[in-house]
Amino acid sequence: MTPRIGRHTSTAGALENAAAEAVRAGANCLQIFSASPRMWRALPPDPVRVSKMRDLRAKHDLRPLAIHTNYLINMASSDTALLAQSIEAFRGELERAAIIGADYLVLHPGNSKGHLSVEPALDTVAASIAVASRGLEDRGVTLLFENTAGSKNQLGCKFDELADLRERVLRLTKLPVGFCIDTCHSYAAGYDIANEAGVRIWVKEMKTKLGLQHVPVFHSNDSKAALGSHVDRHANIGAGLIGEAGFSAILQTKELRKKAFIMETPVDNPGDDAKEIETMKRLASKQDSLARLQLSSARSAPPP
Repeated sequence: MTPRIGRHTSTAGALENAAAEAVRAGANCLQIFSASPRMWRALPPDPVRVSKMRDLRAKHDLRPLAIHTNYLINMASSDTALLAQSIEAFRGELERAAIIGADYLVLHPGNSKGHLSVEPALDTVAASIAVASRGLEDRGVTLLFENTAGSKNQLGCKFDELADLRERVLRLTKLPVGFCIDTCHSYAAGYDIANEAGVRIWVKEMKTKLGLQHVPVFHSNDSKAALGSHVDRHANIGAGLIGEAGFSAILQTKELRKKAFIMETPVDNPGDDAKEIETMKRLASKQDSLARLQLSSARSAPPP
């Protein structure tokens, strides 16, 4: 079993362009925005475009499809007006995800600024999601909470917190809930996934605290910022501090071989996205694992 490898693609011009872009780059899964990520208002998807998107996905086996929610949404907001806007916007995201046929809707847990502690902020997130999702729980879309780097009152930096949030939501709604784990955010939060030993610890903690069955998608981004810095700065695969060795260890982990790995990395020049997908496929291959093992053995061997 090989991991699904994909990236975030653009819907500019037409919804189905995102699927075509993924196919051109060699991806077999993808993530999109269902509308502008920096505007509150959003139009419903065009049925013709939705049909073309579904056809392309079926033809090229593009699965899963994840939608990332609007960046403005804060389901933990202590500001009444902003919270109301966030609830309305999130409901719109759920509706559009169902219409488009997305498998997952990825949401940042929110920001606890203005709350006395994390607990009431988590309660606010759960209650807000329950209100927003009423009547939409059975549309085939699973909500995925994304872990964060943990800067400036961000919720979801710790796996314990994510697990707690999922339990709170499940007590209030029947909406399916899981997790999307970002490698850059994990590294910035203090998980040293630049080496095999660190990856084993990271996977074990996910397994214990989140349940790997609840983690179908990984955002695969290298990190420009230092380990434990709580700074979210994406780098291309192998060009950051996690490095190719870290991603090889992640992709070679047996328990993660059925997961989807979706990149949100920079594309500075035409073709960069395709090259990076090829890099990820190489790092996921057994040949890469064997080559790294041989290189490691050669380095550790005593001189003749």
